Amino acid sequence: MVDTLLAAVLATVTVVYSWEAYQERYRFESWRPFDAAAVALCLLVTLPLALRRRAPWTVLLVSSAGLLVFLAAGYQPSMNPWSSLLAGYSVLVRRPRRPAAGAAALVVGGLWLAAGFAARVGVVVSVAQAALGLGGVWVFATGVRSLGERNARLAELTERLRQEQQLRARHAVVEERVRIARELHDVVAHHLSALAVQAGLAGYVFDSDPAAAKAALASIGATSREALEEMRGLLRVLRVAPDVEEDGPYLPAPGLDRLDELVDRSRAAGLDVRVAVTGRPRPLAPGADLCAFRVVQEALTNVLKHAGAAARVTVALHYGADRLEAEVGDDGAGGGPGPNCPAGGSV
Repeated sequence: MVDTLLAAVLATVTVVYSWEAYQERYRFESWRPFDAAAVALCLLVTLPLALRRRAPWTVLLVSSAGLLVFLAAGYQPSMNPWSSLLAGYSVLVRRPRRPAAGAAALVVGGLWLAAGFAARVGVVVSVAQAALGLGGVWVFATGVRSLGERNARLAELTERLRQEQQLRARHAVVEERVRIARELHDVVAHHLSALAVQAGLAGYVFDSDPAAAKAALASIGATSREALEEMRGLLRVLRVAPDVEEDGPYLPAPGLDRLDELVDRSRAAGLDVRVAVTGRPRPLAPGADLCAFRVVQEALTNVLKHAGAAARVTVALHYGADRLEAEVGDDGAGGGPGPNCPAGGSV
């Protein structure tokens, strides 16, 4: 659309200017009259520019042929050489290969020399205007072509960067899913193992020791409520978007400050748990604190599953200068899983 409008405007200006220039000046200088054939040739030179982006070489050749016929017929060149210059610019931009660019420059330069000779301005002026016109178009076309190539490379790099960002985002989502899966496993495995042992113990002593059965049932209630609270905390984080506020506080991630609660639950399930802390206790980074808690929790769960409720367990924590060492061991004397507790598990 833009090229069509440009060609129409250039054709109109060329015809009008050439007619007025002939009437005011050139008809007194023995130039051929600007007649209908001159108008047709002007249109042949200018109107093909509407297709200069689609077929630049064809446009250049047709426009050049029209200009040569116009000059050979004895008409005053007027504004027609500018159309060939624009056609040559289109070839230089759209066909950047060196042979094509050289051929286009040769055609445009030759046309401008011919136009200068036909206009009777002398050899020096003809060569100078051809050199200036061709040189200006060459520099401008080279700059535009280089800019287009840089923009194309930039667009390619931008697309690659977008794809890499998408890959990183997907990788982050996968890592977060794995972390959440581990959290769910730790929460569910520990509490369900404790519930299974306590339920089995309650059923085992229900008739012989009602007080012990009642205590086991109370422990089941407390353990299940805590499991529900931890599950709600995880699900709340998954459900709420980062920029959305929800009523109610978030439950903090468990850490070693809740080790006593974990030990109490294990003792309620029948384990004989002892805790030994050496070094100077200090707050840990949230990630390390959660990791240490989950390690101890998983170890106690495995002892309850595989060694049984009668096992003796020692939880040893040593706070070093730049590290925390955690060791959970049992005496292996539990005699197998507790009542109604399925064997198996993971470390």
